Amino acid sequence: MKKNPNKAYQAAKRAVAEAAKKPLGEGSRFKAVAKSAKAAGAKDPDAVAAAIGRKKYGAAKMAKMAAKGRRKAAAARKSKK
Repeated sequence: MKKNPNKAYQAAKRAVAEAAKKPLGEGSRFKAVAKSAKAAGAKDPDAVAAAIGRKKYGAAKMAKMAAKGRRKAAAARKSKK
């Protein structure tokens, strides 16, 4: 596999490696993969990150993490009001 000279792509790949060290389920890994997919030219980087997550963790575990993320986002919106 050739190295991509695009600096944004290389920075996104480093972010994915750093996010891999963070706890599972907090969303930082998902965001890093989505950022990397966007830098690589994906039309819908969130969909790419979700597909990768489902393949790696399975549909049930990914759905559980997504629900946790939605609850966390809702709580954050509620606390801003």
